[in-house]
Amino acid sequence: MIQDYFATGATVFAAAIFVGWIVSWIIHIVSILFGLHHLYKKLDPVIPEEELPGVSILKPLTGVDINLKSNLETFFTQKYPKYELLFSVQDDNDPAILVVKSLIDSYPKVDAKLFIGLKVVGPNGKINNMVRPYEAAKYDNIVISDTSIKMTPSTLYEMVHCLKPHVGLVLQMPYCATRKGFGAIYQQVYFGTMQARNCLSANAVNINCSTGMSSLLRRDVLDKAGGLAEFGKYLAEDFFIAEAIRSQGYKVVLSTTPALQNSGNSSITDFHSRLIRWSQLRISMVPTLIVLEPVGESVLLGVLVSWAAMTLLDVSPLGFFMGHFLVWFLSDYILFRIVENGPLPFSKFEFLVAWLMRELLSPYIILSAHLQNHVVWRNQKYKLHWGGKVVVPVTSSLDAVAVS
Repeated sequence: MIQDYFATGATVFAAAIFVGWIVSWIIHIVSILFGLHHLYKKLDPVIPEEELPGVSILKPLTGVDINLKSNLETFFTQKYPKYELLFSVQDDNDPAILVVKSLIDSYPKVDAKLFIGLKVVGPNGKINNMVRPYEAAKYDNIVISDTSIKMTPSTLYEMVHCLKPHVGLVLQMPYCATRKGFGAIYQQVYFGTMQARNCLSANAVNINCSTGMSSLLRRDVLDKAGGLAEFGKYLAEDFFIAEAIRSQGYKVVLSTTPALQNSGNSSITDFHSRLIRWSQLRISMVPTLIVLEPVGESVLLGVLVSWAAMTLLDVSPLGFFMGHFLVWFLSDYILFRIVENGPLPFSKFEFLVAWLMRELLSPYIILSAHLQNHVVWRNQKYKLHWGGKVVVPVTSSLDAVAVS
């Protein structure tokens, strides 16, 4: 009797795992198909210059790295008729000031300003750094762009082209510019596979998967939700801004081209700190991810479904796992090529090593997120509450490197 009970329970559990496994492959397929359909597609019809709206670009800065000047310069060379650049730093000791001033001097025809000093509205330092330029912006369309982002000359036009009347927010899917070093390859593989899969599939079915590295929004819509300052109480302000815009009946869509991160820092350790923080924030905002996130990874899901296959189908669990892992790799390889819009920018062997490293280390990232009870961001510790809100930083000195 007891044996029958446990046998039935194991069968039901194995069947549930199989259903989850099938759903994961649906996500793979949807991301590939949506990526093929949406990314890099030709923008028709062409919008005449005189009909293009003005855009204010907010660039909050903190510190410098070797790529900062070249990244910022791409914003001065946009093929767009009417925009302004609003840079902001926390205080007058920030070394980014010299970089910004030199570029403003080099491009006198570009409407650019520098704001020095915060307006504190909450614990989110990025929001505090942007409130003053946001309030001073002359245009109703606002781009928020992180420090490390570089643009192609047509990026701003492509984002504006996606801002249809029913759209309140245009996101650029996070990706990476090709850089030297294995750490840079590792980051690029992460954003071109796992991150791209989640982002593309979520946007295909209208699920909020907002990342605020590079986004274009309507200021009048955001102001109805309290303005930018309202979101200073969150660290993941991008997620809640998207929710506020969606709640007003507007759509959140992806731009046709990804955001190119081009940080001068390609440290794997620092990148892992960033991933741990993101995982902590996701879990606090969407608690169901406590279960869904681990089983969405290839290794753990592969182990579970291999046991399920043995239980239900009496097949070799090792053989099933190897087949699962191989097809997962090939799916990610195809997706990466779609996101890259061409061949690999590095060798297939480097891709394989970086991909294996990401897949095998994902349990460590998730476990670390659960074991830490504070979020570390820009050399500060924040106490994170359910719902994504944070309290004033805990007074503590850290050696952690600031990661945006």
